[in-house]
Amino acid sequence: MNTAVQEHTGPAVGKRYPWVVVGLLWVVALLNYLDRQMLSTMKPAMQGDITELQSATNFGYLMAIFLWIYGLMSPVSGLIADRLSRKWLIVGSLFVWSGVTFLMGYATTFQQLCWLRAIMGVSEALYIPAGLSLIADYHPSRTRSLAVGIHMTGLYMGQALGGFGATLADSYSWHTTFRTFGLVGIVYAGVLMLTLREIRTQTPANGLSGEAARKMPTWKALRLLLTNASFWVLLVYFAIPSLPGWATKNWLPTLFASSLNIDMAQAGPLSTITIAFSSFLGVIVGGLLSDRWAQTNLRGRIYTSAIGLGLTIPSLLLLGFGQSLGHVVGAAFCFGFGFGMFDANNMPILCQLVPAHSRATAYGLMNMTGVFAGAFITNWLGKSTDAGSLGRDFALLSGVVLVALLIQLYALRPKAVDLAD
Repeated sequence: MNTAVQEHTGPAVGKRYPWVVVGLLWVVALLNYLDRQMLSTMKPAMQGDITELQSATNFGYLMAIFLWIYGLMSPVSGLIADRLSRKWLIVGSLFVWSGVTFLMGYATTFQQLCWLRAIMGVSEALYIPAGLSLIADYHPSRTRSLAVGIHMTGLYMGQALGGFGATLADSYSWHTTFRTFGLVGIVYAGVLMLTLREIRTQTPANGLSGEAARKMPTWKALRLLLTNASFWVLLVYFAIPSLPGWATKNWLPTLFASSLNIDMAQAGPLSTITIAFSSFLGVIVGGLLSDRWAQTNLRGRIYTSAIGLGLTIPSLLLLGFGQSLGHVVGAAFCFGFGFGMFDANNMPILCQLVPAHSRATAYGLMNMTGVFAGAFITNWLGKSTDAGSLGRDFALLSGVVLVALLIQLYALRPKAVDLAD
């Protein structure tokens, strides 16, 4: 196996700095999910001032706007990240979405919220492909799943803290909550300007050096990616589990409130903390297992991810039909643990099938398909909530995940531990 030659700006990269990058981006990931997630639990506090939010259908529409814009921008952001500085892309996107979060605290109409969520969709989409691609370049195969998994815990922590949106809104106001977290992100963008460094793999791929591949015309790079049959399988395999993934992000607090007959100020933290804590454990276990398994079996990451997806199937059934605290919380814990194992391995599996110079673009396209699935399920479950069938429709998602699991095990057959090696 060849060792990748890397370029970077600033001083030489030591053994510790790749993990420093994970730590720096962990905070960005936290803010990425925190700023988008707060809205899902602050609906009760906001609907007194913005009456359109009293309709679950309108709320689903508001959440879906973000997802559609986020999805459309994801492949564009991936193309940009494969060609320009990912450091400045990350810094700029954090600054903009934090500014949007700050302005959410001044919104007075439903239309203003819609526009702000649309702008947030554009700015937040720029982060994930760039961030994961940067981590993948800093970490070789033996630590890649663990590094990606640790980064993903930042997303889960942001989701969990977002669950306290209702609690903070009750203690202060929803206006103050948005403004405070917006300012935190703006300040942290300044920290990243001083501490984050760019790095690029230079290993030849498709007969080209890393630098030549990045200068390849966009249409040619896309053609090479889209003629890769394994990548199309990845798109389907990534999109299908995104349905229950986004369902839990946007509607699990509502499901907890209705199933357990508790108010949103309790349901929000309970549901999001349960998912975040279990997902945290899942990505660590899944990352460690996958990194070790991949050294002895090319499908080790595939099998680790499959174990995780398998755990979510009974969890969704119990989430949909459970009525007791133990059943619902236990199901949420099992779902989060399994989804964490799945989440930690998406980018590492991609690295086995797509060369380094196209990974951000590839992940951007994957993110688009996943987010479009999320926009669909978010809107659909809004209507289900109004119709009183939210639990049943959560349970139906278990069959969808089973399809993804079978596709994954049958069709994903990597031929290298890292395609860039």
